[in-house]
Amino acid sequence: MKVALFIPCYVDQFYPQVGMATVKILEHFGVDHTFPAAQTCCGQPMANSGCMPEAKPLALRFVEIFKKYQYIVAPSGSCVSMVRNHYSTFFDKDDVEANDVRRRTYELSEFLTNVLKVDKLDGKFAHTVGIHQSCHGLRELRLGPSSEVMAQRPEMLTDLLSGLEGISFSKLQRPDECCGFGGTFAVAEEAVSCMMGDDRINDHLNAGTEVLTAGDMSCLMHLEGIIKRQKHPIRVMHFAEILAESIT
Repeated sequence: MKVALFIPCYVDQFYPQVGMATVKILEHFGVDHTFPAAQTCCGQPMANSGCMPEAKPLALRFVEIFKKYQYIVAPSGSCVSMVRNHYSTFFDKDDVEANDVRRRTYELSEFLTNVLKVDKLDGKFAHTVGIHQSCHGLRELRLGPSSEVMAQRPEMLTDLLSGLEGISFSKLQRPDECCGFGGTFAVAEEAVSCMMGDDRINDHLNAGTEVLTAGDMSCLMHLEGIIKRQKHPIRVMHFAEILAESIT
């Protein structure tokens, strides 16, 4: 298979180590991958702010760049959700190319689980890990169960990490609550956003979390900012970093 790496702009600019961890994981499983250097933002920041005309050229560009690849894989649930669930706004419903790109765009844990069929990773990570389930991953990509829906779903992120030797998981009181980031929401509603972030961090502190992880660095960026300002003893890592650090 030929995989194109879709590295979101904020990961590229602020957390390049997450992109490199993604590369290491794909190489560990023998995946032939490439990074299309022409890629730009997927348009999510504009779309979330209601600026749809500004987002459309980015969506058109995305499809043009990635249409020739068998799979498109990104370490970001929110950006993948933008492509898969919200690009329909910019294309005709019968646009075969656009629909094909949307269908073939995967979040990393989803790709490992559903395409590569990974059920166990050999490695060691002897820490208590608290998993933050991002809203886009749960509510739009269905990467895990959410409390408002009775349907049973696999917990992809937990299942992938649980195979690591020595790992344990925090028992949170509210395991699928929003962290308060929400993109521009964190700017427009700063006080509410920070209070929501405080709630999530306090839940992890009370549960004994040593390492806080998620599939979205956007959520983790928000939570890590609060953790650092308040000097809490919690390390923040994208799950790709955990896997890359742990696998043999």
